[in-house]
Amino acid sequence: MTRYSTLVLPLFAALVATSMAISCSRKSESAPLPKPTALGAAIVESSGGKQLAQTGSLLAQPLVVQVNDEQGNAVTGALVEFSAAAGVVFDPPNGLTDSSGQLTTNISLGGTAGRYQIVAFTFDKAHKKIELKIEEIALDYQQTLGRQLADQYCERCHNPESTVQRVSNYDNLDVKPHPFTEGDTFNKISDADLNAIISHGGAALGKSALMPAWGNTLSKADIQALISYIRAISDPPSRGAGPVYARN
Repeated sequence: MTRYSTLVLPLFAALVATSMAISCSRKSESAPLPKPTALGAAIVESSGGKQLAQTGSLLAQPLVVQVNDEQGNAVTGALVEFSAAAGVVFDPPNGLTDSSGQLTTNISLGGTAGRYQIVAFTFDKAHKKIELKIEEIALDYQQTLGRQLADQYCERCHNPESTVQRVSNYDNLDVKPHPFTEGDTFNKISDADLNAIISHGGAALGKSALMPAWGNTLSKADIQALISYIRAISDPPSRGAGPVYARN
């Protein structure tokens, strides 16, 4: 075999494989919807809403939705479809509910930071679309760094819920710290004031002295990343949280 052949044949094989993958992908996208064997009256979230992930990443937990009838009983065999802004990937994008009336999908968020509105929908007996809207948040690199810093330095006091990895100190504090999702509080505080509180402690701005100063532990870039993360997860959203990219 010539040197030319040894170079061309692997390249040709790679091109064929790529072509087949694209063909299979298109075929999958155009695959007919499964035929429902039952219809429901409502669709509700079972789990998986309001998660955070870096842009383009798979959410840690799958989204699970459930279809119920008029009496609130689970419906087996109802068709559920998922939709969102361009760039969001569902696996699977549709399917029939199982014996518990549920359908599970894994979600990879789009490549732009912000809040994504996920829509799960089914149809009732009158062929009326019934929708469930769920929010997920994609973090950019700076916000992801802020999330890591919050997990390391802040969550023990600012998050009242304990986990296997972290025991919350929230209940032991006389003055309860605000969870970072508490937009009604944090949206009223400017970036400059947040910077001062994190850097110099709560007493610097007349807040609780139980809030320690982190200026000697965190760099200026770290503090900006932490503020960016707080803005991203505020509920209700702050003006700097980024747009909702989903469309109805």
